[in-house]
Amino acid sequence: MPRLIITLFLFFYITTMSQQPDSSYKPQKYVELTNPDWAKNATVYELNIRQFSAEGTFKAIEKQLPRLKKMGINIIWLMPVQPIGVVNRKGSLGSYYSVKDYLKVNPEFGTDADFRSLVKAIHAQGMYVILDWVANHSSWDNTLATQHPEWYTKSREGSFQSTPWRDYDDIIDFDYSQPGLRKYMTEALKFWVKEYDIDGYRCDVASFVPIDFWENARRELDAIKPVFMLAEAEDKELHRKAFDATYNWTLWNILHQISINNKSVKTLGEAYIAEHVSIFPKDGIRMNFIDNHDKNSWEGNQYSNFGPALKAATVFTAMMDGMPMVYNGQEAGLDRSLLFFERDPIEWKKHENEALYSTIFALKHKNQALWNGKYGGEMVRIMNNKMDQIISFVREKNGDKVITLINLSREKVQVNFDTSYDAGTYINLFTGKPQQVSKKMILTMEPWEYLVLHQSEN
Repeated sequence: MPRLIITLFLFFYITTMSQQPDSSYKPQKYVELTNPDWAKNATVYELNIRQFSAEGTFKAIEKQLPRLKKMGINIIWLMPVQPIGVVNRKGSLGSYYSVKDYLKVNPEFGTDADFRSLVKAIHAQGMYVILDWVANHSSWDNTLATQHPEWYTKSREGSFQSTPWRDYDDIIDFDYSQPGLRKYMTEALKFWVKEYDIDGYRCDVASFVPIDFWENARRELDAIKPVFMLAEAEDKELHRKAFDATYNWTLWNILHQISINNKSVKTLGEAYIAEHVSIFPKDGIRMNFIDNHDKNSWEGNQYSNFGPALKAATVFTAMMDGMPMVYNGQEAGLDRSLLFFERDPIEWKKHENEALYSTIFALKHKNQALWNGKYGGEMVRIMNNKMDQIISFVREKNGDKVITLINLSREKVQVNFDTSYDAGTYINLFTGKPQQVSKKMILTMEPWEYLVLHQSEN
């Protein structure tokens, strides 16, 4: 009898346990941090203070903030605002990224009060401000080099050294094996949030700094207020506990090859989008761009010209998954490299680019299909018979839907689209008129022509 009881007990135990879900088989959440709510449908504007105005000052920026707000900008990324080193300086004014003092404002741009006023003015427009932060290295004449020489890496000869394998002789690298450096740099990051109420950081060469430093810094910053962190890197590991967004260098390179070297659009799908939708963490955000200060004006670089493909590439970067970024001057038709170590103000003029940005960003803000990261819809391919020239996809989220069709080639093409799952009435983004989509759609598309159709149940 006891043996029967034991047998029955084991039977019921095994049966019951087999019906319990095993946590080992549950999908695990990769990204552990929480994005600030205001980043869910945000756009970014990189602002080169030195070249943004004839004055090159904080005060001069305030005059243009209403225009940027109207264009659809949400986050103003200011290039480094700290004083620039003099020792081994490049050019007459030096590089923003050779920081002399992490806790002061560069007098070239204005006073402490001027910077405080700019941050308040940005917030008054309903926008947010992130500072460019240089954690990997400092200028030669930063006081830390004298006070804490042990915080820097050394060459085999025992001397300060620049970033290995790079020609950046105006800076010297930090050594993040030093706890004292980590504490100093974290407190410096917190200083600007506490004292000036900034909203986060764009972190220069973020992957050159140990990830555990960034993860701890993010925890300490979020304890003050929810911040937005953008890494100049592509590493997906940075998204887990440290950064909301990372750079999309891969996309830029592929789009540039398609635009300038007539590469097949298949490279976009196979070398980028397939990996993005399969591997990239859903809660992560990639920053998409056509231009930035590295591509536009770094010493030795040539202007990153996209030629006649510029508008098509711009539309694509705003419609696909990710957060679009505008480099100052693009909206004015900037068509040259800006000097980096000298004054070289942007020539501001009316240009059709500004209207293009305003149109696509307005749709991004209101249509959830285009929102960033987990807040938006996944890119789903719409099949067509010209896959080496035409990129076509749909994104959906919470009753919102956007279809994007772009001819990323130099040829006029007649295209058959399989829109079996997408038939219905849409609004053409650029005409404002209703447009019917049937289960099979045939279009003749001019070189670099684009079509964006949207609908909403909300």
